[in-house]
Order: sequence, then C-alpha cells, then structure tokens
Amino acid sequence: MIELRNVEKSYPVGAGRYWVLRRIDLDIKDGEFVTVMGPSGAGKSTLLAIVGMLDGAFDGEYFFLGHAVHKLNTKKRAELNKHYIGFVFQQYHLLDGLTVAENLDIPLSYRNIKASARQAMVADTLDRFNIVGKKDLFPSQLSGGQQQLVAVARAVIASPKLILADEPTGNLHSSQGKEIMDLFKKLNDEGTTIIQVTHNEAWAAYGNRIIQLQDGWVVK
Repeated sequence: MIELRNVEKSYPVGAGRYWVLRRIDLDIKDGEFVTVMGPSGAGKSTLLAIVGMLDGAFDGEYFFLGHAVHKLNTKKRAELNKHYIGFVFQQYHLLDGLTVAENLDIPLSYRNIKASARQAMVADTLDRFNIVGKKDLFPSQLSGGQQQLVAVARAVIASPKLILADEPTGNLHSSQGKEIMDLFKKLNDEGTTIIQVTHNEAWAAYGNRIIQLQDGWVVK
C-alpha cells in the first residue's frame, strides 16, 4: 500500500538546514496496524503528514496504491487523501463554523453518496460514539475529550482504506481511550490499514509492528 524511498524533510536555517526526517525507507502493507513511537521532535507527526498527503514538500519517493505521490500536484494529492484516508489530528482540526453533525458529513460529501444515505451514516456514527446529544453543538462548545471523539468519528465515518491517527487518545479518559483502540482494532481486523502515533505502550501493543523514530531517523 505504502512505499517510502529515501524520504527526507528539512528546513533552511541560516547557512545550513534543519533536518526533520532523514533517509526514511518504509513499506506498509495493506491491512497492517503500525505504531510510530519516539520522543518529542523525532519527526512522527511530520511523517504522518507526508503519508497523509498533507505535506508535499519533501525529498525522495512516495508510492501509495501504485500512485507516485511525489510527482502529484496539490490538487491530485488532495483527491487521493479525500478518497482513501481518514486522519485523526492531534489538535482535532474540526471546522469551527460547522456543527458536530456537519463536521461528520464532510468526509461523506467527498464521495458519491446520496444525501439520505449520508444522513443515516451520520446518525449511526453519532450513536456509535455516544455523541447524539452533541450533534447540533459547535466545536467551541465541546470539551477537549468530546472534540477528540468527534475527530475520531469523522476519520472513520467514510470507511477509509487508511486511518492515520496522531495521538488519537491524548485527551480521553483511559476507558474512552480503550474504546477507541478497540474500535481501531476491529476496523483493522476488517481490513483497514492503520498507522498511529502514540507514547502509550498499552495502545502501541494494539499494532502488529512498532517503528521507532529518533532525531528524524528510523532507529528500529
């Protein structure tokens, strides 16, 4: 599904460069559940942003389902992202001007799904995440944990082939965190590929492989 070849990311600093990722070679097969771990500043979120096609300013080669992502323009990358990827951001990235229900509808609007079917899918997802009572609220009216739940619900609602989760349980109680990880495990068992970033050893154990990053390098 995913092939990264000598992928690097850096920024100019004075006369030199600051390296965020160095010579990343990575293969992730369809149906894997991969955990990315490492200290703060290791490049974990940057790696996820590149895999999620949100950041196209990198060196090296990236192939996704046979598409040469490193050769695509911004519009083509965005189309691939919308059709195949669900992203749980560390900072939620919910749209402030939309209600919870409208935020959940966004990923469905990118697909050829009738309005009535979309409404039913939103209703089912609200029920699944126990947030039916929040459907007409705006993100600013929710707690951090509630926003996190909505962000996870939005990532999974359209049954993407790939879920990218950056600290998906960071603001949740341990019981809620376990529910989310159990959901990810179920989705993975049904064939969804998942890449998560976490510092939590218990959540890392849900995956079948751990990739350790340090100072931008894959160390194991």
